[in-house]
Amino acid sequence: MIGERVQDWLVMAFLRCYKALLKSSFQCLALVLIIFGRLTVLCAEGPEAALPSLMHFTDGKRVSSLPEWEQRREQIRDLLVKYFIGTFPEKVPEIIKAELISEVEGDKDSIRRRIRITLGTPNRASFDMDLWSPKGAGPFPLLLTAPRFYQRYWAEDALERGYAVCLFPGVDSHHREANYPGFESVWQKFRDEYPGSTWTEISAKGWLASRCIDYLLSESSVTRVDPSRIAIIGFSRYGKQAMIAAAFDSRISCVVARSPGSPASSPYRYTSRNTYAEAPSDFPSQWFLPSLRKYTGRENQIPIDAHGWYALIAPRHCLIHTAHNDGAEPTFAVEKAYIEGRSVYRFLGAANQLRVDYREGGHSSGPPPESISRDDRQRNLDWIDLAFGRGKIGPEHFPEELIHDFEWKEWSSGQKGSEIKVPANGSALEKIRWTMGIEPEEIINDKKDDYLSDKESDLMTHDRWAPPGIVRAPIRFGHGVRGNLFYKEGLKGPLPVVVWLHPLSYHSGYNEGYGVQGTTVYHRLAQNGFAVIAYDQCGFGLRLLEGRDFYSKYPKWSRLGRMVMDARDAISFAMDPEGNSKVPVPAMDKERIFLLGYSTGSLVAMHAAAQDPRVAGVACFSGWSPLKDPSQDKVTGGNWRLWGLHALQPRLGLFEGHEKSIPYDYDTVFRLIMPRPMLLVTPKRNRFADHGAIADLLQRLKVKDPDGFKDSLTWLNPDDVDHFQKDQQMNFIHWFRSLD
Repeated sequence: MIGERVQDWLVMAFLRCYKALLKSSFQCLALVLIIFGRLTVLCAEGPEAALPSLMHFTDGKRVSSLPEWEQRREQIRDLLVKYFIGTFPEKVPEIIKAELISEVEGDKDSIRRRIRITLGTPNRASFDMDLWSPKGAGPFPLLLTAPRFYQRYWAEDALERGYAVCLFPGVDSHHREANYPGFESVWQKFRDEYPGSTWTEISAKGWLASRCIDYLLSESSVTRVDPSRIAIIGFSRYGKQAMIAAAFDSRISCVVARSPGSPASSPYRYTSRNTYAEAPSDFPSQWFLPSLRKYTGRENQIPIDAHGWYALIAPRHCLIHTAHNDGAEPTFAVEKAYIEGRSVYRFLGAANQLRVDYREGGHSSGPPPESISRDDRQRNLDWIDLAFGRGKIGPEHFPEELIHDFEWKEWSSGQKGSEIKVPANGSALEKIRWTMGIEPEEIINDKKDDYLSDKESDLMTHDRWAPPGIVRAPIRFGHGVRGNLFYKEGLKGPLPVVVWLHPLSYHSGYNEGYGVQGTTVYHRLAQNGFAVIAYDQCGFGLRLLEGRDFYSKYPKWSRLGRMVMDARDAISFAMDPEGNSKVPVPAMDKERIFLLGYSTGSLVAMHAAAQDPRVAGVACFSGWSPLKDPSQDKVTGGNWRLWGLHALQPRLGLFEGHEKSIPYDYDTVFRLIMPRPMLLVTPKRNRFADHGAIADLLQRLKVKDPDGFKDSLTWLNPDDVDHFQKDQQMNFIHWFRSLD
């Protein structure tokens, strides 16, 4: 993690100082020790780009024993309560009364009961639960789930396997179930009973699931339940609920969360606005503490993140069932949380009891109204059977499979010294190209249809938020790249062209998800008269697995190199689209081809424009921070985000600790683009960038080439966090119009 790397650097610095000071006064040595100690604490406690380590206390001390782990676990629990879900009642109320409201014989040789539980709260509040159980004496393994209609299919399947099923009052306040009145609102009654507690909707409903368990394990229960075999399962928002319930009730020995999203399987640090996934401002109603919303754009300041749930669930069985293109949770975020959670499971000797399980497709997998396919439901229940020692499924049926498991050290060990030597006498462009690796002679393409199908476009919601009159024309170009051209009907060409280069949206590619204001960027641009080329870049969206396999196929190249190649091929399409569109497309203006990038898309845009004179202009929104200034790397992630975290430019990792030796910085790139127009938008509160270093770099560029700077570059540095929504999209449109 970043903090460990910074502390390693401090250790080396201290040793150098120590050797020098052995010949000096002990007073100086003491001063160095004080400074070193303070810096170490700052490294542990300050904002971090990386996920906070679960195996380190907040002061930086590493957990080394089980008693210490229990202390760290309690620390994580307190942080999750403080920042995410609020406080619970101090004392669990006893059960005052349990009434059998109804009892009928159901399908699958079962008995289905509704039971009303009254608790010893100040006003004797009550709630209803449904209990489905096989006929017989038991004890039965138990599955809990909220009775949302698509989750009751799980309940029926579990009943067939011999489980008792508890349908607890956890229906979301935005949902309604006709046969379960009040199941969506009873949580408010209990929150009113305890005005001193700050618990939220999701945590209150998790608490009610635990109160159902209280009854089912009591002597008054109408069904005998095996106390060692209790599982909870949920989909989407109910997956969040299931994880939180399990985190705070150790009697739940297995949890399955299907596509639970943020902040559950997906930490906010990796689902912020530059991923087109769920930021802290996006959760509705009272799911989490309202104060959490203020961290949008500064997620790295939260001292814990969603991976903390794993610390509270461990070492019990936990399965995250997610999809390659799940609109609620990017695979990248899911895996980074999983890897950190795995450190706890390994420490506790339970490595096989935590898994991410991938499926193809998106958030839903079943036909309406199921939402979850039968095969997926059966696999979810297989995991629970495995946890309970039932059935014939073994751990080998749930192997660890990762998509974003790039090991930089392993990559670097396969590089030859002669190949990674910086060209000493090379031109600026040659040095830039060197950092992107060696382009292969042959590019291996997966076998796919020539054009995106309607099914693929539906999966990626390419037509969502489409205003009237906008055409989406499937296109192809380059080495097996498929995308779409968006334009407005009825416009006379030739149309100015924008190549849209998306951010770190692993799950959705070029399509926006959370945070859309009115319409998406490509629709908005098309509305304003542009022909917009939009496609998923290498490792994103429908090309997700291309990123997983990239370095096994091309160990000498880089993903940024491939992404730049694709952008240049998109330009070639705009120059001559003949034969590469599924339907006729309008005439495009070869003299007005612009690259528009946000976040990582900005890096692609600037590097492509530096190499390709056909580009008329470039607009870069965020996405970069000077390469040679590592002073804020712990907070921003620095170059590590490029060479280690996202595996875009691995050769930059060769300069860790001596960044001044990197053969170029972005001012060199900008000078290669000049005198063509550039728009640079760098928000002052972008947590991924060092704004002071950006200002210094641009000042140096201005000093070197004052006329070119004035004539070419428009720099906007709003007092804002990092995002790309309607206002930023309009900034590009206004800038483009100002060029005429």
